[in-house]
Amino acid sequence: MTPETPQEPTPQEPTPQEPTPQEPTPHDLPPSAELSTHGVGPWPGVWPDDPRYDPELLRHGDTRNVIDRYRYWRMEAVVADLDEHRHPFHVAIENWQHDMNIGSIVRSANAFAADTVHIIGRRRWNKRGAMVTDRYQHVLHHDDVQAFVAWARGAGLPIVAVDNVPGSVLIETYALPRECVLLFGQEGPGLSPAALEAADVVVEISQFGSTRSINASAAAAVAMHAWILQHVPFS
Repeated sequence: MTPETPQEPTPQEPTPQEPTPQEPTPHDLPPSAELSTHGVGPWPGVWPDDPRYDPELLRHGDTRNVIDRYRYWRMEAVVADLDEHRHPFHVAIENWQHDMNIGSIVRSANAFAADTVHIIGRRRWNKRGAMVTDRYQHVLHHDDVQAFVAWARGAGLPIVAVDNVPGSVLIETYALPRECVLLFGQEGPGLSPAALEAADVVVEISQFGSTRSINASAAAAVAMHAWILQHVPFS
């Protein structure tokens, strides 16, 4: 008998696999979730007898992005305590193009304990970058520059515009008023002509590289810290 020639195995088509569900990225999560890598678990032991503490946080833990002093506190209690020591400078931001930097500026304003953040122009703004700090920060809206200026004049607050335009002075050499409003423009166009005209002074941040300007939220943080260095004692 003639031996049969071995047959090559017929290649099998791979079985289609169902796509593996992807874990949601931080950008897929609701912007209202207040999570922190430095959260704490449920309160150990006997609960404190203090109305500032939130029973739900004591029971389930506190994952909010707050300093340790405010762990387990009710949101209203945190705001009330911040109101006792907010600094007397305000922050204002023009919002004509739904600038994505506004959330980050609000977060910095909270970090430096600014009195209030003022949104000029469009009422809606991107809150994701604020990391929920807008819950603890006073935020006011003004329809336009004229309305904002009327408020500032009524409150007796000088307007310090921050932009690198002709005639601006270096913020590093300028004595910032203790009570004032730091006014910022949008990424790209900067401050509007109406805002620049209304300002009592225009300051700019020193730069030493090739770029003409720095990110709007970064500029706001630098300017706020400049105010802190001039008016907050550290010794």
